[in-house]
Amino acid sequence: MGNCICCSTPNGALQRKRGRKKQNPYANDSGENGNEGGKLVVLKDPTGHDIEQAYELGTELGRGEFGITYLCTEKSSGAVYACKKISKRKLKTAVDIEDVRREVAIMRHMPKHPNIVTLKDTYEDDDAVHLVMELCEGGELFDRIVARGHYTERAAAVVMRTIVEVVQACHGHGVMHRDLKPENFLFANKKETAPLKAIDFGLSVFFAPGERFNEIVGSPYYMAPEVLRRNYGPEVDIWSAGVILYILLCGVPPFWAETEEGVAQAIIRSVVDFKRDPWPRVSENAKDLVKKMLNPDPTRRLTAQQVLDHPWLQNAKKAPNVSLGETVKARLKQFAVTNKLKKRALRVMAEHLSVEEVAGIKEGFALMDTGKKGKLDFTELKVGLHKLGHHISDADVRILMEAGDIDKDGYIDYGEFVAIAVHLKKIDNDEHLHKAFIFFDQNKSGYIEIEELRNALADELGDNGEEVIDAIIRDVDTDKDGRISYDEFAAMMKAGTDWRKASRQYSRERFNSLSLKLMKDGSLPKSNGSR
Repeated sequence: MGNCICCSTPNGALQRKRGRKKQNPYANDSGENGNEGGKLVVLKDPTGHDIEQAYELGTELGRGEFGITYLCTEKSSGAVYACKKISKRKLKTAVDIEDVRREVAIMRHMPKHPNIVTLKDTYEDDDAVHLVMELCEGGELFDRIVARGHYTERAAAVVMRTIVEVVQACHGHGVMHRDLKPENFLFANKKETAPLKAIDFGLSVFFAPGERFNEIVGSPYYMAPEVLRRNYGPEVDIWSAGVILYILLCGVPPFWAETEEGVAQAIIRSVVDFKRDPWPRVSENAKDLVKKMLNPDPTRRLTAQQVLDHPWLQNAKKAPNVSLGETVKARLKQFAVTNKLKKRALRVMAEHLSVEEVAGIKEGFALMDTGKKGKLDFTELKVGLHKLGHHISDADVRILMEAGDIDKDGYIDYGEFVAIAVHLKKIDNDEHLHKAFIFFDQNKSGYIEIEELRNALADELGDNGEEVIDAIIRDVDTDKDGRISYDEFAAMMKAGTDWRKASRQYSRERFNSLSLKLMKDGSLPKSNGSR
């Protein structure tokens, strides 16, 4: 997918402009707010104005709140890059403009580093800002771990050293990242020796020694307690890296709950569980480093240099090179398999289509088919579903598209769209959910038992299938009786159980409000002197 995650920046504008009065970027004719002769100007010194003179834009890699990322080829050299196109129509306030400027300034400010994506060129025309950057097409950090046939402490140590070296480089140049998470690290290419790269600086800020910040930014699972208290500095990056290390060693986040409030409360309590498997087999040095990176007191938390000096990383090549067991890899793989369980159920539900239920589907297809090609791509499907009132996440749109794209050509034709429409309609229809549940409940016991789940997902499981099945049962089986009831099945279908997906879906607006609520009811102390 390449740098598709890069296209999500600068999503942080949604967080950073909260509580500020909206400003009109066209209000100042002097150009102070980015205005020259009535035209919005974002970058002060772009490489050029017409990107197509130097680069040929190719296929779309992904899109986010403000921009679309394309594959692009430099005409003079034939070298391939990623180009993020940020539409000026999306930059509605002066804060939005400043966010883009700061992202570019930080990427230019950072020295060349083997583990930080490089910004090559910037272009700006009347309609958009174009950021040409190094292409990372080796996939996400966790995807590589799952694909690899083994998992060891030594491998985790190598990854963690890289991540903390990125943090050290940022802090050494007065930059606080503020959004460290596995999704923001991609491998440069598909080779086993490919370097890991930090790709997203959309929430990053410059900081001075002693400067404090109060904006709620970042991703909930990786957010330090002082961010919730709205009084923080660069120590938050070490906390986030510590969360990543915990996940690398055991497969799940240290502060996990089903709700935003539950996640926030878990972060505030900062109780780290070292009892669950495989922690008994993890070295004491590794656990010591996790504890010191996840110290809730930022003044006692390790610095980046102290992390790098820790015995576990100093002796990374001597870290245990024996498998931590299949549990970790099974937990990581479980996220994808749980979605496949959901997809299998959707296919079953599609078989129960009635004539009445397809009324209006053809009209809906015509509305979505803006290119009049007789088929829908991912973007048309997503935008069209939103127009029809289905406000679902990108991840769930992809699940639906994969379920409906029977011929696997990357598009949804009308016949396939019928199935998609039925899927959406039936997720909230108990009658159809019951039919899907019965498909899995082969012995009609009223429960999906382990053997039935194993049979239904036989084609999706690999060598560690039993661990994956156990993980799904643990997550979906909320009453812990060793089987999945109808209510538990319906909850999975309507909400999902993938914390990685959930971390992307969480509304930071709600998390911001939650912080204020916790302060009000006394769960969090109010901070002073924050910026």
